[in-house]
Amino acid sequence: MADTSGKIRTPWDSPPEHGEAIEVAPGVLWIRLPLPMALDHVNIYAFDEGESWTIVDTGIRSKRSQALWEGILSEPLNGKPVSRVVLTHHHPDHIGMAGMLMERFGAELVMTRTAYLMARMLILDVEERPTPQALQFWRRSGMDPETYEARKNDRPYNFGDICAPIPVGYTRVKQGDVLHMGGRDWDVHIGNGHAPEHLTLWSRNDDLVVAGDQIISSISPNIGVYPTEPDADPVADWLEACGRLAALAREDHMVLSGHKLPFTGLPVRMRQLIDNHHGALDRLRTHLDTPKTAAECFAPLFKRKIDPGTYGLALVEAVAHLNHLHQAGDISRHLREDGAWLWQSEG
Repeated sequence: MADTSGKIRTPWDSPPEHGEAIEVAPGVLWIRLPLPMALDHVNIYAFDEGESWTIVDTGIRSKRSQALWEGILSEPLNGKPVSRVVLTHHHPDHIGMAGMLMERFGAELVMTRTAYLMARMLILDVEERPTPQALQFWRRSGMDPETYEARKNDRPYNFGDICAPIPVGYTRVKQGDVLHMGGRDWDVHIGNGHAPEHLTLWSRNDDLVVAGDQIISSISPNIGVYPTEPDADPVADWLEACGRLAALAREDHMVLSGHKLPFTGLPVRMRQLIDNHHGALDRLRTHLDTPKTAAECFAPLFKRKIDPGTYGLALVEAVAHLNHLHQAGDISRHLREDGAWLWQSEG
């Protein structure tokens, strides 16, 4: 028999069709929903509680998603109610339909405190035009002038456009807690970087890990800085969390991620996630032998062409890596006459 240790593997060649399900373990269903963006899907999971279901993550709110959810509730969930919704983090592709499930079934909501507060705040925060802080952030980042002009008067992306309101009241989970779900006891381990207080769950009874977007098989989740906290260092948070979670990883763990396919080979994937960012930081230091704006740092970070659809995500990730190097003392910055930060390696 071939030795498959040290490799990332998946038992499934293809995902379920949108709104359909694959049983990935006894009493655990993998369901996929569409997204209207480059990453065109999100995975959700249903855990059989006997007379009801626990749902982990929910997709966005859209006409198509709502129609698919009606079918999901009928089949494959067989008409049983949803008694609990567990959300891994606050991003809209994960929280968008939680409010609907709570209102319909009186379902309990389980989240980390930061994720709950951010989800509530961002759904309620409706902006018709970019804020002065957002405009300054874009200028400081060296945003392409044509992109800046196109965006400065447009209505921004609002969570409330694609998320159902989340009612008041939730059950908090935190590092070290144990959650009973789907006939299993799950240790709570908190990730960070992609989203603050990102929930991951590690089964005590078998090899399952619910990872959300903290750990994905073939892509690294976006790690970005935003106008709300322009000097944040989520890369440091990410690397700390990866190192801590890597110590838990086993070859036989079956990782149920928010995107792509479930997989085994978690130890090697954790090494990749850490090494990929250290490699990007090394390339960025070299690139900054002369002063550059954040928008001029895409090439060493991503090693591919950035199109208009991914420009915003690339920009916030570039700022995140620059902030990390700056706060480590590896690079300096000064303001250009047009208000953009110019970053340069020290020494």
